[in-house]
Amino acid sequence: MPPRKINLVEAADRKIEKVFDPHIAGDINDSQAKVAKFGKSFDWHAHEHEDEAFLVLRGKIAIDFRDGPVELGEGDFIVVPRGVEHRPRSLTEEPVVLMFEPATTLNTGNAKSDLTVTELKRL
Repeated sequence: MPPRKINLVEAADRKIEKVFDPHIAGDINDSQAKVAKFGKSFDWHAHEHEDEAFLVLRGKIAIDFRDGPVELGEGDFIVVPRGVEHRPRSLTEEPVVLMFEPATTLNTGNAKSDLTVTELKRL
């Protein structure tokens, strides 16, 4: 059986019902590609042992860092190195973002809150 093809934006619109609820798009060795819709503001957090990459598929987002924000539009990509405190947020209505990170990465990193997702769904 050939690998399954997914249109990530269409799948996000069909299956993701709330913002900051990452869904697994696929497994790559010990890492995962995860898709989420972003909302107004997320928790400040860091991932002490993992780098985290973001690719904007639709809309615009900002990732706040303690020394200022970085804005990203469709097709823009950024890697947040391990240990760097950050806070993602939307700049448009429910942007869709693809994230690459180790499978064990918790979405809120070292911060625990109502936004922490411990059991991820799959697209």
